[in-house]
Amino acid sequence: QLRLVESGGGLVQAGGSLRLSCTGSGRTISTYVMGWFRQAPGKEREFVSAISRGGGTTSYADSVKGRFAISRDVAKNTVYLQMNSLKSEDTAVYYCAATRSFTVNMDGYDYWGQGTQVTVSS
Repeated sequence: QLRLVESGGGLVQAGGSLRLSCTGSGRTISTYVMGWFRQAPGKEREFVSAISRGGGTTSYADSVKGRFAISRDVAKNTVYLQMNSLKSEDTAVYYCAATRSFTVNMDGYDYWGQGTQVTVSS
């Protein structure tokens, strides 16, 4: 069983940066496609970014393209989401997830973390 734990969320001013981490335990995440999703209050959970097993393929939602960057560290069994130029509309609970096949559809992900809150003040 793969367990995922997110960290790095917090309160930041608009224009600032945060780096989220998602560390796996129980299994190596190197055999999984890893994704980040977010859910704002009163809204449905939405795709943010995904990275392939080898890290060579990434995908981003249009709303974060050019501002966010996903990466993975095999040795640390961790995937990261670097978030720059944050906006108030980025405020949400951010979740990492794992799947065997590359997809931006959250229904395709098998394992989920508990989420970390990101709040961007304007």
